[in-house]
Amino acid sequence: MNRKVLCLAIAALATSSLTWGCVSSPEKLSQSQMQESDRASNPIASNPSTQLVVQTEEEKTRIDVYKKVSPAVVAIDIGKGHGSGFIVTPDGLVITNAHVLKSAPPVVTVILSDGTKLEADVIGFAGENLDLAAVKIRNQQNLPTLPLADPKSTQVGQTVYAIGTPLDLGLGNSYTFGIVSGIRDGGNLIQHDADINPGNSGGPLLNSDAEVIGVNTFGWVAPVTDSQGQAIGRSEGSIGINFALSIELAQTFLVALENGTAPSTAVATQPQPTQQPTQNVRALPTDGQPFADALATGDPVLPNNSYYRLYAFEGKAGQQVMIEVDSQQIDPSVILLLPDKKEVIAQNDDIDASNFNAKLEATLPADGVYLVLTSAFETGEVGDYSVRALVK
Repeated sequence: MNRKVLCLAIAALATSSLTWGCVSSPEKLSQSQMQESDRASNPIASNPSTQLVVQTEEEKTRIDVYKKVSPAVVAIDIGKGHGSGFIVTPDGLVITNAHVLKSAPPVVTVILSDGTKLEADVIGFAGENLDLAAVKIRNQQNLPTLPLADPKSTQVGQTVYAIGTPLDLGLGNSYTFGIVSGIRDGGNLIQHDADINPGNSGGPLLNSDAEVIGVNTFGWVAPVTDSQGQAIGRSEGSIGINFALSIELAQTFLVALENGTAPSTAVATQPQPTQQPTQNVRALPTDGQPFADALATGDPVLPNNSYYRLYAFEGKAGQQVMIEVDSQQIDPSVILLLPDKKEVIAQNDDIDASNFNAKLEATLPADGVYLVLTSAFETGEVGDYSVRALVK
């Protein structure tokens, strides 16, 4: 390889934690001179057992965030199940989801990142229709804590990180990352695609500064249908549509706890995020002809309580798809999903600032059955609309 090209390639791999020398010399050094120079300028070279790992800036950020937050993230064992949570005060105040603690005894077990088990009292719930609760670890004063992000600082497109204990207590502090896909319900609900699963409930959603921007509550799970479109089950795991309650809601709850106004027991109507849609998936024509439909009271709902409907079509890798939803009665939203890959392909709320209809265009990444989810941007909106799909 040309030495100049080699130097450029090495420089491209270098990070701020590594210093690489690429100096062109007219003299040819002897092998012994080169070895002596290497040992003098690079102590790693003199110790062949030392491994040099070049990290990208993104990898460094991910690793740094995990190291900072992991000690303050906990599992909450209620005996017949578990959830996740995070410590916000040195004396052991832990935030989690209300549905994690709804059937819990008054005293639960909090498991720290190092495996230490501590008793904690269930001390408060945010109230009806808000999935937040708190426990207080007993007899502690110097626990690690997580900082809360500034209100209204979350933006669509920013990188986010989720950490918690999915599925089994043996998977403590599992770590995933993704981006903010949308901000819903007037800023109260953060949609993101960092994988979360049962057991992640109550764990933190974090920004790149290791600050909590939300409390993970659940992921949407796609229905599985037979060849006639009848629901026969549901897909396993996250499909990339996951939700966290905003930090603004958590901060309001913390104020209520401090003032003694938060209920000490769960309300009977606490929402259950595991509810799954029961309606059939409709076949969606892909010849560009409009398909008339309507959102109605009684349709399944998204986490922001907006109604939605599902459609399916079969596509092949490389095909171009355009999906448009028009309505004079609702502010429509559309999401394209590949359930087999648990992947959100594309989504759109507004065509532009002056057109509140929804339109997306995408290249299909794989052969398979795709789902199209149409909904209203606002909670409780019902009305007629048409959906038009063109695949070529």
